[in-house]
Amino acid sequence: MSSDSTKDGTVEITHKTIGPSRPSRIRVASHIKVRDLRNAIAEKGRFPVANLRMILRGKALQDEEDGDDLYVTLKDEDSLIVAVIPKRPVGVETYDDDDDDDDELKFQLPPSTSRWKRKLYYFLRNKLKLPDIILMGLFSLSLKMWVIIILWFILAPIAHRWDLGPIFILGTGFSIILLNLGKRQPGDVSAYSIFNEDFRELPGTYNADRIDRDIRAGHI
Repeated sequence: MSSDSTKDGTVEITHKTIGPSRPSRIRVASHIKVRDLRNAIAEKGRFPVANLRMILRGKALQDEEDGDDLYVTLKDEDSLIVAVIPKRPVGVETYDDDDDDDDELKFQLPPSTSRWKRKLYYFLRNKLKLPDIILMGLFSLSLKMWVIIILWFILAPIAHRWDLGPIFILGTGFSIILLNLGKRQPGDVSAYSIFNEDFRELPGTYNADRIDRDIRAGHI
């Protein structure tokens, strides 16, 4: 390693793009995020960063693993192979289309997800191999809902021990109904006239009064 690079913590590496192009040299930090290295090479070569793939010492470089950014340690005169995946022509379908559709259907965490939840997600998906439908159910619930579910499982054996199982189940059902009724905005009308002011009914409600009016009008 040269003295200049030792002082400022940078190295000069060579990157060779697959195809009829000459190798280029670029100076970067000796210990750098793979994502930053990709952006630096894409900026210098004016490559689309999304289509850029890099190979160092026979290994393809990945930006992240289990939600954490990956770093790479470089040395002077390291050689990097760069491949630019061509964009698919408009209107041309390939065999990869089905894979792309499958990727879109897979459950993905929103970008605002906390670090601990992201780590847990990658552990369950990559280590325990849980299917996406289960991951979707686990991570779609709020912390408040998880507390309620855990509390329910704690109270269920107690209710069973005191022979209150049926009442506990009925109470759970009514609680679910009441908690999911929602709130009506001013001016909204309920589908049930008993909850409306002056027992006002929705237009088109078919009840005894409507049948009586149809009979008197000769519609029936």
